[in-house]
Order: sequence, then C-alpha cells, then structure tokens
Amino acid sequence: MNTPIQPPRWATRLLHWFCASHLVNDLEGDLLELFAQRVRTHGPREARRRYVRDVISLIRPFTLKEKPEKYPQPAFIQSAMIRNFFKIAFRNLVKHKLFSFINVLGLSAGMTACFLIALYVHFELTYDAFNKKADRIYRLSSDIQSSAGTLQYSITSWPFGPALQNDFPEIEAFTRVSKENYLFRKGDVKFNEENTVLADSSIFQVFDLKLLQGNPKTALKAPFSVVLTESAAKKYFGAHPAMGQTLLVGDNGDAAQVTGIMQDPPVNSQLRGDVFLSMTTHTRHYNTAVNDEWGNFGTTTYLLLQPGTDPAALSRKFPAFLHNHMGRLLQQENISMTLLLEPLRDIYLYSKREAEQSGSIENIYIFTIVAIFILLIACINFINLTTARSLERAREVGVRKAVGAGRWLLARQFIAESLLMSFLGFLLSVILSAALLPLFNELSGKTISRGLGQEPLSVGILFLASIFIGLASGIYPALVLSSFEPVKVLKGKLAMTGNGAMLRKGLVTIQFAISIALIIGTMIVYSQLDFMRSHALGFAKDQTVVIKPGTGNSRNALKTMLQNVNGVKSVAGSSAVPGGPNSQAHSKLENARGEMQIATLDVYRVDFDFIPQYGLKVVAGRPFSSEFTSDSTKALVVNEATVKLLGYHSPREAIGKKFSQWDREGTIVGVVKDFNFKSLKENVKPLTFRMLDPWNSDLLSVKLDGHNVKATLEAIETQWKTQYPDRPFSYYFLDEFYDRQYRADERFEALFLNFAALAIFISCMGLLGLASYATVQRTKEIGVRKVLGASVASIVGLLSKDFLQLVGLAFVIAAPLAWFVMHRWLESFAYKTPIHLWIFLAAALLSALVALATISFQSIRAALVNPVKSLRSE
Repeated sequence: MNTPIQPPRWATRLLHWFCASHLVNDLEGDLLELFAQRVRTHGPREARRRYVRDVISLIRPFTLKEKPEKYPQPAFIQSAMIRNFFKIAFRNLVKHKLFSFINVLGLSAGMTACFLIALYVHFELTYDAFNKKADRIYRLSSDIQSSAGTLQYSITSWPFGPALQNDFPEIEAFTRVSKENYLFRKGDVKFNEENTVLADSSIFQVFDLKLLQGNPKTALKAPFSVVLTESAAKKYFGAHPAMGQTLLVGDNGDAAQVTGIMQDPPVNSQLRGDVFLSMTTHTRHYNTAVNDEWGNFGTTTYLLLQPGTDPAALSRKFPAFLHNHMGRLLQQENISMTLLLEPLRDIYLYSKREAEQSGSIENIYIFTIVAIFILLIACINFINLTTARSLERAREVGVRKAVGAGRWLLARQFIAESLLMSFLGFLLSVILSAALLPLFNELSGKTISRGLGQEPLSVGILFLASIFIGLASGIYPALVLSSFEPVKVLKGKLAMTGNGAMLRKGLVTIQFAISIALIIGTMIVYSQLDFMRSHALGFAKDQTVVIKPGTGNSRNALKTMLQNVNGVKSVAGSSAVPGGPNSQAHSKLENARGEMQIATLDVYRVDFDFIPQYGLKVVAGRPFSSEFTSDSTKALVVNEATVKLLGYHSPREAIGKKFSQWDREGTIVGVVKDFNFKSLKENVKPLTFRMLDPWNSDLLSVKLDGHNVKATLEAIETQWKTQYPDRPFSYYFLDEFYDRQYRADERFEALFLNFAALAIFISCMGLLGLASYATVQRTKEIGVRKVLGASVASIVGLLSKDFLQLVGLAFVIAAPLAWFVMHRWLESFAYKTPIHLWIFLAAALLSALVALATISFQSIRAALVNPVKSLRSE
C-alpha cells in the first residue's frame, strides 16, 4: 500500500499553532485539501513548495515586525478566516439561546418600530409629492382685514383664477376645485357622493392625475362631463365599460356623460375624490353668474407658475390686481384684502388655514424623536447585554490570548457575532414589520403602505441600517472583551475591576430617562384627550341623528312626518351642525360706539326648533319664535363672542342693536351662551343665527328618546323613502360626527402609547442585562453575606439600591425635558388640561416599580443560590 504524500511536518505544526491561536480552526483542512489537489495537478515537489509558501505568507505578518500589508494573505485564507468568524459566532449564539433570543428580540423590536415610524414620517412628508410640478403649484389664499381684525381664508372668489391667468403671463395655468355633495344614479344604483369634486378642465394640466381613458384636455370641459376614478367606475358599472355611459346627477336627474376614467389618486393627496364633475356644470348651469361675483368666496384656486417664476415677485403685483378688479367693492365694504401664494407641498403640514387634508409637523417631529430614541435604546440594550456576558467569556479570551491571538483578531470575532445578531434582528424585523403593517395602518388611520413588496428601497435601507447598528453596537463590547489581560483573567481577578461600570450605568440612565419621558408624554396626551372628550361643550349632542334631505317644501314635509314617528322627541332644521362646516357672511353690526362695524362672521341658518333642541342657553333677549312674524327676515341671534367683538360689556347691551347681513336688515333679538361649535383646538368664534332660507338649508337634526333606537331609525327610513324614493337613505349620529375632529389626536395617542410601551420593554431588557452583570460580579460577596446570616430581602435590597438610584437620576433628567416638549404640544389647543404634578409622581412611581420588578428577577435568583456554590464560583 502506497503511503499518501504529506506536506512538510514543520510547516503543518506552524499552521496548527496559528489556527489554534487565531480562531480559524478549519483552515488546516482547507490547506491540506488544496495540497492534495496540487499533488495531482503539479506533482509532489511543487505542491510542497506552494504549501510552505502559503503557510509563511499567512504567519509572517504576525511573527515579523513588519507591516502585514507587505505580505497579503491569499484570498482563500482570508475567506476561510471570515467564514470561521461567523461559524464560531453562530455556535456561541446557539450555545446561549436565551441570551441570544433576548438580544435579537430587542434589536428587532427597535428596528421594527423605527422602520414603521420611518414609513409613517415619509408618508406624511411626501404629501402631494406625486405631482412632478409640485414645486410650481401654489394655492391662492386670502386675508381679509377689517376693523374687527383679520380673517384668513384658504378659498377665494370664483373669478380670481381666470382673471389672474389673463393678467399675468407668469401663470401657466389655473384650476378651481370645490368639494360638493351630489346624488348620482345609474339605474337602480344610487349613491350620495360626498366626495364629488367640481374642477376646471385644466386640473389635468396642473396636477399629475393619470387618466386611463379619455382626453385630459377635454374630459372636464363641457357641462355635465364626469370623470370617474377606477373604484367609482367599478361601483357604478362593475366589469362593464364606463366610458361614454350616462349618469343622472342631482334630484332633477340631469344627464351627465362619463368622459374619462382616472387612476385612483394617491392616499397622501389633497385632491381625493371619487367623482370629478366639470366646473362648467356649476358655472353655466347651476349658478350662471358666479364667474362675475368677486365677493362670492367659495372655491379653492390653484396656480401653476411658469418655470423660473419668483412667487414673491408675483405676489407683490397682487395689490394692483385687487385695486383694478375689486377696488370699488373693497371701498364700499370698508375692508382690505391680501392675496398669498402657499406652496402645494407646505399646505398639509405647515399651513394654518383650512384644507381638505391637514397634518401636524409637530407630531412628525415627535415621532421622529421617538424613533431615534427607540433605536438608541435598542443599541444600548445590545451593548449592556453583551458586556453582561463579558465575565463568562473572559476565560475564553484569556486562553486565546495566551496562545497568541491578537486583540484585533479577537475584536473582529466579536464584531462578527454582533453583525450576525444584527442580521438575525433584521430578518425578524422584516417578518414583524410585514405582520404588523396592517395593524399599523389601522392605528394611523391611513394606508401608509400596502405591503413590504412595495417598499424595496425602504427594506434595503433597513438592511444597511442593521449592518451599521451591528458595527456601531458591537465595537464597544468587542474592544472591552478583547482588552482583557490574560494573566488577570486566568487568575480570576477580572471580577474585581470596574472598567466600564460608569459607562454602563450611564447607558441605563439614558434608557430610563427616555422611557420616563415617554411615560409622562403618554399620560399628558391621554389626559388632554380625556379632557376634550369630557369637556362641557355647551350644547346637547347625544341621541341626535342628522340626515340630509332636499330643500324647500320637501324638507318641511319630511320634518312634519318625522315629528310623528314613535321614538322621535323633536326635529330641527339648519344649514350646519356643530363639528361640521358652516357659511360665513360679511356683516355689519352696531357696536358699542354706535358705529356699524364690519366683520365676516360664521352663520348658522336655523328654524324655530334649533336653539331649544340643541339646549343652547339664552343669556339675554329671546330665541327665534313663530309668535314674531318679523323673526323670519329681520331678527338675528348672536353668541357671546360676537358681543365681545362689538365691545359690549354685557349681553343685554347688544339686544335691539342693528345688523345688516347679506340681503337682510333688522335687530339683534337674542344672545346665546358661547358653545364649542368647532374643535376644542380653537377658541369660540363669533357666530350669528338667522332664520333659514328654504332653498339652501338642507340638514335635519332628529332628537331620539333613546328607547329602541334601531326601530326608530327604521321608521325614519320608511318616511324618507316615502318622500325621497329615488335617494338613498343615509344618516350619522351627531356625537360620533363631532368627535371625528379628534380622530387624528386619538391616533396620535394610540401610536404614542404603543411605541412608549415598546421603549419601556426594551429598556427593561437592558436593565436586566446590567443587573445580571452586577450580580455575577458580586457572586462571592452574596455568598459571604448569606454565610454571615443575611436574609434574601436584604440581599435583594442591596442589589436593587444602586439601580433604583439610576432610575431616580433618570427621572430628574427626564421630567423637565418632558414638561417642556409636552407644554409646547399643548399650545396647539385652545382648551387644554393643565400639566398636573400627579402625572410626574405617577411616572416616577411606575418607572420605579417596573425597574424593581425587572431587577428583582435576577436579584432574588442570586439571593436564593446556595452560598457554597457562590463561594466556589470564585
């Protein structure tokens, strides 16, 4: 039998020593396999020569006092070393399953929270960004100044758009947009489309709304032209073609032709609508004079400026434009006006004026800070848990150093473990993000993303972030572990050293300072929303159903029919209800100086039953009454805010004073106590009540007795179908409708609460790691104390005292910062709860209890260990 050819024995021994000391145990096998291949291809002599050359090239940079760069290692050796790094790292993770699970879970939880918040922030910041010309699109807004102050509008009068384009070549195009409520019918299919958008034909020139069918230049040009979104087309026509089909519009059933099918607009867009109806339908059919009514403010106007146009320079030309077109009207009304250009991208987050969609840049800032904090907590948690195991691996490091392993090589090994854990955290984070995304969409109230498949760039960024986190979080533990002195480690003296103790305690303090700040913030947010929900609004909104019938005689007939329905206490007609939009009118009222003061005031057109049904308290004069025939045309009721605006010291002084509003003149007959007809974020504004006009007041508020509400609603629907057989029956409860104003704040509360709880959970894991570290260091001390008679309670108290001091320090840091941030947040509310002292005391107590519960787990476990085992461990 032939003896197999072997490489030189001395070279093999050198290689064995190097592999044992430099953590590349599989390298020997790789080189021997390569040697056997070379024997077959090049012969024994050449194979031995190349084997010696590879061994020397591997060892020489580490044995000679020369720069390793002079002797680059072969690629296969470098690959084997890297492979072994990760193989050993994987074995260590498997060996310590619980530790690895906690560490990976903490990292993945932090990355998942940060990823979801990043999706939310990106969604909010990219509102209307789908428009490629967004940097040239501006909303035309107006300020109206009078002796009563300045009123800020996001709308303009109807002639502004056409006149501006005609007068200024800097304006490439304009479009007017108005959200309306229209009835649409197709055979038996009937829908009351509240998201109907009246728009000029140039809307497709200004905005990037994609038409799938139809000509964008002519689709909305002719009267009664309709463009349907894809979802609306399916709703009316199913799978059948919709182009060229006819829909019936309004109560009269005017025929409208479908001239285009449009892709559904993005969710984060100001122009959200299901049906787009040509503006000429309104200007040439329903209101033929509106294009000449400069004082009729009722549409939103968007301007597309020519490339290179300076919006500030264009704005400076607007005063002359107003003087030319509205000078006489403004002089007659004794008011002045300023036109402003608001960038389209600024409307959603930065504008303080009304908009179809409004966000909060303050909330974006808060969520961004929370995301950074959670990720920071996760990284701190990783460092603490890793260093908590440093003593356990100290002997391993000492042995490796004793046989020649260098510090940098050991550091690379631990960084490899960190990268592996970070990568596992990334994989788990992707799984968690995909699973939690539907719930996150529900909590945020928006479809932030339909799935990770549509977010490849975001997932890629998350992967790069995980690599960075792995490197950044692993550097400190790697340097600490690789710096152990082998002599001290092998003699068992490492436990007595305090290297890094202050840093670890500082990291835990930062963790709990963030957590305490989030606890305080959550309590204040909940307290504010609870305050708004329970605040006395000044009107009765419970058990009230609001329906929207037609106008005139049909509405009056329905009101009479509903008053006779069992379960209905009363019915009132109005043009608006609290929490909803209302009209505004340029008014003249006699003030305390006897002058006719001009003001633009909110207006409710109501019938005789509205004020008593809504429980509005009359503080002076009387409400409208059918006993006074002049009330229908010559009476006005105002609120207390209007009285203050006019300069009266008491509501009684305003009774009998003159007014002029639209086409009516008369006297003020009553003053009602202020009530919150808008959100509690706003102060109560001046409000006037006038008797309704039969042609433009179309809401009925039905007060129920609360018994068998379902049967009462069915009876109301029966009466509705009798009066309006061609219109679908729809209704809403006033209390739910009013509370919709706070949905964004409630979603903010829910998100804030969930992320705060997650941050506290990760912080507890970090505290658990530090408690474990401290307990291991004090094992011998615990054993000695137990031998001398110390109780379990005293040992637990001893181990817990230092950590509770850290929590106390964290509270001192967090409390003023949380107060400052939340005080700024509360400034956006006109009616706000005070920041109570009990909130801070409760946060301090809760954080202390959470910390104590976390620490006690490890402390009690250590205190119950047999002292003989504790003393032997040293």
